[in-house]
Amino acid sequence: MVFRKRTPPGLAKEMFLEHITPIERREEIAIEDAVGRILADDIVSEIDVPDHRRSAMDGYAVFAHDTTGASEASPVLLQEGIDCVRVHTGSPVPDRMDAVVVIEDTLPAGDGVDERVVEVHSAVHPNKNISLIGEDVSRGDRVFTMGHQVRACDVAMLAMLGITDVQVFARPRVAIIPTGSELAPRAGIIEDGKIRETNGLMVGLYVEEWGGVPDYRGIVIDDPDLIEKEILTSVDGGADMIILCGGTSVGARDYVPGAIDSLGDLLVHGVALSPGKPAALGMIGQTPVLSLPGYPVACLIASIEFARPAILKLGRVPEKPERLVRARLGSKIASRIGYLTYTRVALEDGVAHPVMTSGAGILSSVTRSDGFVIIKEELEGLDCGDLVDVSGSSKIVRGHGIEARGTSLFDVPSPMTLP
Repeated sequence: MVFRKRTPPGLAKEMFLEHITPIERREEIAIEDAVGRILADDIVSEIDVPDHRRSAMDGYAVFAHDTTGASEASPVLLQEGIDCVRVHTGSPVPDRMDAVVVIEDTLPAGDGVDERVVEVHSAVHPNKNISLIGEDVSRGDRVFTMGHQVRACDVAMLAMLGITDVQVFARPRVAIIPTGSELAPRAGIIEDGKIRETNGLMVGLYVEEWGGVPDYRGIVIDDPDLIEKEILTSVDGGADMIILCGGTSVGARDYVPGAIDSLGDLLVHGVALSPGKPAALGMIGQTPVLSLPGYPVACLIASIEFARPAILKLGRVPEKPERLVRARLGSKIASRIGYLTYTRVALEDGVAHPVMTSGAGILSSVTRSDGFVIIKEELEGLDCGDLVDVSGSSKIVRGHGIEARGTSLFDVPSPMTLP
């Protein structure tokens, strides 16, 4: 058996995402737990911030007109407690005064003068060095809109508004089902011929990093009835998405795509992605289902291409720019025309050295790499010395005009393809 069709990854992703509806569930959480979460309501201020006039500097509150003409050569003398009042940054400004002279522009009066007299060496205009009522936020201002992803600075603003709890959209619950009769639990001694189940662990950790809540299910052997039963159990259990690891190719024991087709709608089976060709995408009712290859590198790449955008859409998480490191290619990379190709590379002194250009089962090729060079379908490889973008990189490459761009580290965000 062979794949009847290899769908371009971009088209496969588009078809998959078209069927996915963002979840509506909400929950109320403390603002201290809200970083990274998606607001489910607009936040409208019920107060002015500040709610009183306050000094923006250490100094003296004054009547601005009393300082007219003040200079170091011709200071104005003001009497503390009558013409001026000592204030500190953030402290209220007396209602009758309309400016603040900074402490650096004042001196105590000289010998023989009342000790309460202050020399002012600089003129100020009305409202100088004063934070006005509502200067930061005014009552009725829409501070954040529904769908905003909360940052630490936003939590500080919420606290300033007197808000202690917020409504956020629930994180997508993602059932992770490892399949394969050859798999054994990670803990303990394994039988001869068995391998430890690690793809589910890896995928689950990325699910969590991308904003989902992984629900690790038990290993399911290569039995179509058992695979279908576990999928239905996950659907009935309220999973927002189901990811199956293994059993997705075209071998005699690859039952997962057939199970998806039997229970729902198999949208895609086989994508022009290297590695990751056997991936399958489908829907069971309103629940998206992703079937990932059993080889760990292919499993990871297919997760990046399909699981990540699906989880972001389910959770209403906005896309963010990723870190891209610009580097020179250390040696030629061959790729197959018609396939989106991920090549693992290590970065050293501004050069991207391919770690391995094939071998979807060699997980160490990923752990020894710093990111991926992603080659578009229309290219037949890249030459040594080509300037490339390395996505998902954790290194900053310095020198030789090579720089890092973007914001995220090796959480393997949505990759950028070469121009």
